[in-house]
Amino acid sequence: MTDGHGVLFGWDPLWVAAGLFIASYAAIMSEKLNRAVIALLGAGLMILTGVINQTSAIRGIDFNTLGLLAGMMIIVAVMRKSGVFQYVAIWSAKKVKASPWGVLLMLSIVTAVFSALLDNVTTVLLIVPVTLLITEELKVSPYPYLFSEIFAANIGGTATLIGDPPNIMIGSAAGLSFNAFLVNLAPLALVAFAVTFAIIYLIWGRKLRAADADRARLMAFDEGEAITDAPLLKRSLLVLGLVMVGFTVGHHFHLGPATIAMFGAALLLMLENVGRDAETQTHSVHTAFGEVEWITLFFFVGLFIIVHGVEATGLIDRSAAAMLKLTGGDLTVTALVVLWMSAIFSAMVDNIPFVATMIPLIKSMAPTFGGAAHLMPLWWSLALGACLGGNGSLIGASANLIVAGFAERAGSPIRFMIFLVLAFPLMLVSIALSSVYIYLRYL
Repeated sequence: MTDGHGVLFGWDPLWVAAGLFIASYAAIMSEKLNRAVIALLGAGLMILTGVINQTSAIRGIDFNTLGLLAGMMIIVAVMRKSGVFQYVAIWSAKKVKASPWGVLLMLSIVTAVFSALLDNVTTVLLIVPVTLLITEELKVSPYPYLFSEIFAANIGGTATLIGDPPNIMIGSAAGLSFNAFLVNLAPLALVAFAVTFAIIYLIWGRKLRAADADRARLMAFDEGEAITDAPLLKRSLLVLGLVMVGFTVGHHFHLGPATIAMFGAALLLMLENVGRDAETQTHSVHTAFGEVEWITLFFFVGLFIIVHGVEATGLIDRSAAAMLKLTGGDLTVTALVVLWMSAIFSAMVDNIPFVATMIPLIKSMAPTFGGAAHLMPLWWSLALGACLGGNGSLIGASANLIVAGFAERAGSPIRFMIFLVLAFPLMLVSIALSSVYIYLRYL
């Protein structure tokens, strides 16, 4: 079954792959070592022990996911130099007359919209520092704001192909377009956002108070000063607009999202640097590439190889057969099991490794349900479960960990258990809504 040249010591490749897979996941969950390092070690051991060979390992890497993430990271890195994200945050806070609840809601809406258009990890990197500045001026606790932004980022990210890494992976594996995600997931994301923030209002909304003097100081901010490079802003918005159009129509022209994002990144880098001397260009491009989250990209590389190793030994086919036996091969039961299992597991481990494991599992169910076309309810269940389930705990999604890092540096850390007590039940509400949505729309 394996495509290596015989496994070390003649061991059973299935057991070697399973052992490496479990050990890698346990190490990732322990957070004792950087997750990219663990994933690359696990990937290397899959090849060194002979479970798969290097050629097969490279086949297992999904370059569409990597290209899309890298391209969008470069676009945002260039765009943020213009100051547009600070501008939007200050503008939105002033629009609600600096009222504490209004600011929380506006910043959360901005977070959700940017998460859908850029991606949630990038969005929180841009919005959280401004949020901390605004809460400091208003002299209010940043905790409700950061909590709300975590939920907004993951709910907003659910709505589109590029919003959350699990969606990028699912879209790439199942050949789903940008429009398919928008049409199938955005309606539920809107409902989940409304219900979640109604509950957040009941918890914090009425308690948030700020002194008139503090509100007046925030109202005195000039958002125009945040824009440090107007020509760059215009070019960035032009390229971002073209990339969005590309995502929308690209599927019809057989253009992958990675090609569109990478071309957009190259185009923006060209527009930023045209007419500059060689040294300035080198420095500018170097800065943009320096902003790319290489840790995340190499984590994906390692993870894809580990999962491919498990897949090559037939372990995933066996797991799929066991799951279908459990659900009796019923599409409705299977979809709901995938939804709830994805949500609960994604709250316990980062949703990216979970989705990487589930994709081949769902693909192998195609013959049972009459072909790949009939797997749609399962793909949407996986996307909703993984993206919304990421809200269930502090380690559920990459965006959560980034917010927690900023909060800690700002001296108001988000504690794991305190977050869990409130976040997990709130996440379950959105999954209950998803169950109703999946059942009524697809089953």
